[in-house]
Amino acid sequence: METIASDTGLLRQQRLKMFIGGKWLESSTARTLESLNPYQQKVWASVPDASAEDVKAAVTAAREAFDNGPWRRTTPQQRAVLMRKLGDLMARDAERLARIESCDNGKLLRDVRGQSRYLPEWLYYFAGLATQSWGEVLPSDRPEFFAFTKKEPVGVVAAITPWNAPCLLMVMKLAPALAAGCTFVVKPSEHTPVSTLVFAELVEEAGFPPGVFNVVTGGPEVGKQLVSDPRLDKISFTGSDANGKSIAHAGADHLTRVTLELGGKSPQIVFDDCDLNATAAGVAFGIFGGTGQTCLAGSRLIVQRSIHDKIVDLLIARAKTLKLGDPLDMTSEMGPAATEPQFNKILSMVKAAREEGATVAYGGERAPQGGFFVLPTVLTGVQPTMRIAQDEVFGPVLSVLSFESEEEAIKIANDTRYGLAAGVWTQNLQRAHRVASQLRAGTVWVNAYKVTAPYGPFGGFKHSGIGRENGRDGLNEYLETKTVWIKMS
Repeated sequence: METIASDTGLLRQQRLKMFIGGKWLESSTARTLESLNPYQQKVWASVPDASAEDVKAAVTAAREAFDNGPWRRTTPQQRAVLMRKLGDLMARDAERLARIESCDNGKLLRDVRGQSRYLPEWLYYFAGLATQSWGEVLPSDRPEFFAFTKKEPVGVVAAITPWNAPCLLMVMKLAPALAAGCTFVVKPSEHTPVSTLVFAELVEEAGFPPGVFNVVTGGPEVGKQLVSDPRLDKISFTGSDANGKSIAHAGADHLTRVTLELGGKSPQIVFDDCDLNATAAGVAFGIFGGTGQTCLAGSRLIVQRSIHDKIVDLLIARAKTLKLGDPLDMTSEMGPAATEPQFNKILSMVKAAREEGATVAYGGERAPQGGFFVLPTVLTGVQPTMRIAQDEVFGPVLSVLSFESEEEAIKIANDTRYGLAAGVWTQNLQRAHRVASQLRAGTVWVNAYKVTAPYGPFGGFKHSGIGRENGRDGLNEYLETKTVWIKMS
């Protein structure tokens, strides 16, 4: 496929095909889906709308590659070579992938470019883990036996990825799966399918055997068909907790293993000994970066009452100066909502918060640019029981709550069904350790926010998920442990 986006706008509409068993295919029904550029609000690409037959074909290809193909016989060292080559190709095409994602979901090119350039590190890191020793010799109390464990790939993996970071969230699943020796079928969001299909070109160029990596495109029904296939060994899903429950049920029907990376309502706790300017900048980045369309968004500001007004004033001042504009313009600081339904959801939740008694200190409405742009929003007077403090907005909406004591701050922070991430802003080292240890969250940052890396395990407590991605914990999600007893006499 040709380069899709120029520096200033879109080229002609592109029509792409699915990648199944090493072949580029249309849907067996010839149906297609259109991908809308959320900034220009124009169709800029079309992809196949997969049929049930297409989904079965993708799983068959992955099953064959795992059970009978050359992939099953590859050594960890051989897999590592291919993974490093794929990482090199991703680095070569980082700009292209970034522009495609910016056009597909409206995220700022300046943000996606950095993310895209860092993505190869996942392939390099897990290529290294692939070649490290797995298993251990067991201290048997029976002299006649030699006992040890070994790690083996779980098998065929189905991945469902969302629209907010298609390549990143796919690679976070794919890299450990390849390192383990699994095969892979991915269904990207119907709103942002293009970058995943372009990524498949790089997999093909890297020389992976047919069937190791497969892409099917389509809407929710395609996802349901994929995760309900009894031939799967594992499902890895990123999305809302409501959809995560459906995925878990689908896995339970066939005892298919699941990893779920779900939503968040992450708190940022600000103590009165913080660096005010640095904290305000970090909190603003945590909620307004990516238009707030990230599971990590620090959407609840829990601030000590003595500095409440100062922090709010700094955040409003920052919100007023944010430049909303074309995601491909390097001077833009916030892009549009990715879809019209998401745009409407954001505004409806702000309206509901106002009706519950929250005050819109800034924003809360469509931006002057029109389209899917929402003004960065700061809500004050929010109470822990309000819906806006409990439910994920997935938009640039900050709910401000206040506290007096450290104990109260921790109680408010943990008072949600989610537990994905949290931020703590303080210059007191003892307090930082103390609070971090009591927060029910999978990741805690101190005087920073939204830092991730392939070696840092990522996942949530409570309704924010099951299992972990990244790091050794992430690799173990794609491995089975086998115990071997050898009688010596």
